[in-house]
Amino acid sequence: MSKVTSEVPAEKLEQYKKLVATVPGVPLKGAMVPYTSVNGHMFSYLSKTGMLELRLPQEARETFLKKYNAALSKQYGVVQKEYVEVPESLLEKTSELQEYFGISFAYVSSLKPKPTTRKKVDEE
Repeated sequence: MSKVTSEVPAEKLEQYKKLVATVPGVPLKGAMVPYTSVNGHMFSYLSKTGMLELRLPQEARETFLKKYNAALSKQYGVVQKEYVEVPESLLEKTSELQEYFGISFAYVSSLKPKPTTRKKVDEE
């Protein structure tokens, strides 16, 4: 069986890895679509084209959209209301973007954890 590899451009993936490393303890997940999550909630991902999508709370999202002339994320014809598309030029500026990545992590960390779907092993 061949190993599944991502279609994300290597340069974008490296920039994303640098950003993820700014928040200690956050693992990068996903073979095809790299993403980050906490408590079962995804808060960032790289699309197949290398576009970074970031989940932000309402106030930070509105500020981000205005400041960077950005747009809400749209995947498969559906607008993801809590996600913003990070402009390519900003992905290259890890130190500037890490503020919003931290806000995203804090926001999702404050949400109620999603229940796991794994079945519990019965005690014998």
